[in-house]
Amino acid sequence: MDKDKLKDILENIRLFFGAATDFNRKSRSMLFKEAHNEMDEFILLCFGDILGIPIPTTYYSLELLPLIADDLDGWQQRMINRLYVWEEKWSDYGFDA
Repeated sequence: MDKDKLKDILENIRLFFGAATDFNRKSRSMLFKEAHNEMDEFILLCFGDILGIPIPTTYYSLELLPLIADDLDGWQQRMINRLYVWEEKWSDYGFDA
C-alpha cells in the first residue's frame, strides 16, 4: 500500500470518528430539523384543507386528528410563514426555482 492510499484511509477514519463524536451537536440539530420538516409535510398531506388546499382523502385522515391536534396551531403558523417552500426545497438539491 502506498503512502497516498494510507493517508486517504486515515483521513476517512478521522472524518468518520470526528462526525461520530460531534460534540457541537450540529448533526443532531440537522436531524431534528429534517424530522420537523418531514412532520410538517405529513400534516400538510393529511390536513391541507386547513390551508385551503383541497385534499380528497381528508375524510379518512380525520382518524389521525386526535394524535396531531396539539401540533396543528404551530404547524399552521409555520406554513403561513414559509412563503417560499418550493424555493427552499429545490435549493436543497441545487436546482433553481
